[in-house]
Amino acid sequence: MLWNFSKSTSALKLLPLLCCFETYKAQSMQITEKEILQALSHVEEPDLKRDIVSLNMVRDIQITEDKISFTVVLTTPACPLKEIIRNACENAIRHFVNGHFVIEVNMTSQVTSKINTSSFLKGVKNIIGIASGKGGVGKSTIAANLAISLAQMGARVGLLDADIYGPSIPILLGLEEERPLAHSINGKDYIVPIQKFGLQVMSLGFLVPAGQAVVWRGPMASKAIMQMAGDTQWENVDYLIIDMPPGTGDIHISLCQQLPMTGAIVVTTPQTVALADARKAAAMFTMDSIKVPLIGIVENMSYFCPPEEPTKKYYIFGKDGAKQLAEEFNVPLLAQIPLVEEIRNGSDMGIPIALIADSPQAKAFENLAMLTAQRISILNA
Repeated sequence: MLWNFSKSTSALKLLPLLCCFETYKAQSMQITEKEILQALSHVEEPDLKRDIVSLNMVRDIQITEDKISFTVVLTTPACPLKEIIRNACENAIRHFVNGHFVIEVNMTSQVTSKINTSSFLKGVKNIIGIASGKGGVGKSTIAANLAISLAQMGARVGLLDADIYGPSIPILLGLEEERPLAHSINGKDYIVPIQKFGLQVMSLGFLVPAGQAVVWRGPMASKAIMQMAGDTQWENVDYLIIDMPPGTGDIHISLCQQLPMTGAIVVTTPQTVALADARKAAAMFTMDSIKVPLIGIVENMSYFCPPEEPTKKYYIFGKDGAKQLAEEFNVPLLAQIPLVEEIRNGSDMGIPIALIADSPQAKAFENLAMLTAQRISILNA
């Protein structure tokens, strides 16, 4: 650009600005993708204890005259440390590259898995067993609300009701009248799971008339569950939640030995009787013949808060029993879910409490989902 300095004295004032702009532009053009990666190699993934570059979490780096943008691929959409990682990335670019650029960090996710995609359950990345030592502790309620919370965070979730003698998932999700369809692929018939609340759902309750007792011996029940799991057409499921029967028996052994389970969660209530059985369930997963990692412990009906005194807690069934159990097995206490009427009402109406936005109970299940996803990412790494 040529300037007539004799006719335009204002050009003399613009000249320093133009020089600064050209210098700034030249600096931006000199920044390379290698420098960006070098800066981001100082950002550690808090759970996996490795930098995000070596974990191949940084993609799509773009550098323009005034902006640096890139994508960070998290190991789960339910990552509880998302904002910490984002802030660390921005600070790394400002400190090691240039502090004057606009920095755009796009966050996406790709759920990790250790399951062989050609295995028995095609289309499933992670299998999570929800177990309990005894019935009546709210295991199915925890399974349903955990599944919904993961789905609300953007994960693709399947829910398999393997509690063959007392399938309650259809009631919890308001699906009592639903019947699944069959679909043939390469000459083999598959069951199409029922879709609701963003979940792919399968239960023996869809196949057996309501009120009819399932009177099967252990081997027959185990075979039926395995067939139901394998013959269901799961579609790109990040997390398959399996609501297991209470106790420890043939069905548990079959599920743990024949399915590539990522991990298991044990549900209990705080009282001594329930904890004694929960301890046996947790110990079952650590046996040499099973060896399924324990993701953690969930304590249901932990305390009661009366509506007129929402800050007051009454420990009706005892206090911190599950916390002691978690410490005994060296696993996290993932959640302490209160005993409240809203959870019971939602379960009876087929509208799980996790769907009620901004409720304290929904927040508790959201935290449970984030901690569960976090633990699975660590186990897969």
